[in-house]
Amino acid sequence: MKHTKVKDLLNSTKTLHEVNAKGWVRTFRNNQFIALNDGSTIHNIQCVVDFENTPEETLKRITTGAAVSVTGDLVESKGAGQKFEIQVKKLEILGDSDAEKFPMQPKKHSLEFLRENAHLRVRTNAFGAIMRVRSVLSFAVHQYFQERGFVYVNTPVITGADAEGAGEMFQVTSLPLDNLPKTEEGNIDYKKDFFGKHTNLTVSGQLEAETFAMALGQVYTFGPTFRAENSNTSRHLAEFWMIEPEVAFNDLDDNMDLAEDFIQYVIKYTMEKCADDLKFLEGRLLEEEKSKPQADRSEMPLLEKLNFVLENNFKRVSYTEAIDILRNSTPNKKKKFQYIIEEWGADLQSEHERFLVEKHFKCPVILYDYPANIKAFYMRLNDNTEPGKETVRAMDILFPGIGEIVGGSQREERLDVLMEKMKTIGIDEEELWWYLDTRRFGSAVHSGFGLGFERLVLFVTGMTNIRDVIPFPRTPGSAEF
Repeated sequence: MKHTKVKDLLNSTKTLHEVNAKGWVRTFRNNQFIALNDGSTIHNIQCVVDFENTPEETLKRITTGAAVSVTGDLVESKGAGQKFEIQVKKLEILGDSDAEKFPMQPKKHSLEFLRENAHLRVRTNAFGAIMRVRSVLSFAVHQYFQERGFVYVNTPVITGADAEGAGEMFQVTSLPLDNLPKTEEGNIDYKKDFFGKHTNLTVSGQLEAETFAMALGQVYTFGPTFRAENSNTSRHLAEFWMIEPEVAFNDLDDNMDLAEDFIQYVIKYTMEKCADDLKFLEGRLLEEEKSKPQADRSEMPLLEKLNFVLENNFKRVSYTEAIDILRNSTPNKKKKFQYIIEEWGADLQSEHERFLVEKHFKCPVILYDYPANIKAFYMRLNDNTEPGKETVRAMDILFPGIGEIVGGSQREERLDVLMEKMKTIGIDEEELWWYLDTRRFGSAVHSGFGLGFERLVLFVTGMTNIRDVIPFPRTPGSAEF
């Protein structure tokens, strides 16, 4: 008999004769009531066992975590909290779960404990909800771009280029590490490596996506990226997913419009499709924050915060204006910031970004026109900026609780300016000859941005640690599972 998902049974409009459900036992009470969940919904379905006519041996095997199949009638529930339940006529244990050893017992677990059991944590309500939200958000990303005629481009995971120029990359090699081939000068001979050159895992698909935008008009990537940055923070991962649209003929204003519209679309879509999961996560967050000091609690509940982003236009503020606000702010004057803002040119930290969003403007903020020397080489240099205060057509979107969620720019379309910038910071022209070709043959104004997908999931779910919104987090010193 084909089984029916728990979600569909709970959403039924009528009682049903002879249904089959399969899933995992969350709890088993009084030798009679099974709370069954199959991952299709945050809600369990109650299955009522006729314990007097069920062998004792079978009842003992109905433990938390066990996989079971139940067949019976879907009837109106006599108990509070659920519309329907299954009156079980036939029960089969599909897979036993040792009650003494199964880590996910029905009690409160710390997030750290759950990270240590990442292969099983998705059996909990919270992580089931997070991963369903992540899945729907992922689909919404593709739907947004596909509806607007963007072409989905798969950029390489293994690359010889460092898109950010930061050098924090994971090297890829097939050379024997215990016997590396050397050149006559004593350096590693990468000509003998698999690709015949030094290669790394990508930090961004942007440069390759730009080349496609200059032929297909509007493209996007959505794939894994890697940073060998030794950051043990709640906002950084070594392996994460990036969404990167690139659009020919878009200037910075168009780019900001696209990013704002995109974020609002995917959040709205997910709120509509994941109402139950988000309601549960909101309750979870409220419960968690009860133990925090008032000052550290969220200013608004999760759903209110998400609606706030949908209902408010993002405030657009130049970097120069933001620096003035920060320099004159109370936490800066009283030296409450860890990084004191003293002069124009400072690289903003998360504490500064969150102050602007959460305390000063009290809405999402887009900062633009950053100092050239703190931004990447490919960002377009603004015309008519004073010497020593050159700015680029960059923009960052800042969100409450997160700080930067999007980074983007109008790209430098002028070959001579781009080559001069590369020369200044020591990027080899020959290494990026193919990228420079897009400026040699039919160059045009174009723009794009990158959005770290996990930061978006973090914001939408209300979680506070990025390790809790990706199935198997990769962080310094940790590559379990």
